[in-house]
Amino acid sequence: MTTKRKPAHPGRILKNMYLEPLNLTITYVADMLGVSRKAISSIVNERKSVTPEMALRFSIAFDTTPELWMNLQKNHDLWRAANSTEGWKDVKPIYIAPSFA
Repeated sequence: MTTKRKPAHPGRILKNMYLEPLNLTITYVADMLGVSRKAISSIVNERKSVTPEMALRFSIAFDTTPELWMNLQKNHDLWRAANSTEGWKDVKPIYIAPSFA
């Protein structure tokens, strides 16, 4: 089942659920995670994806799971791909005859 509404980018969740309510700056979070300010800014501004390594860092810092961050990213990416105009829509199913062993 596909959803018509675009899933939130993990950066939006980071900003709206953690940074703003906790009054955290991008610089502070970057320092606490041991990454560059640019890395956090790119995620918060939805220009970059959350990597598995960053998901681990977020999970430790915010007492969540890395799967939360990876699932947010996966859902966002799959929705974008499914709603793109790329040539994947021309792909035909491959039918494989069942084998009776």
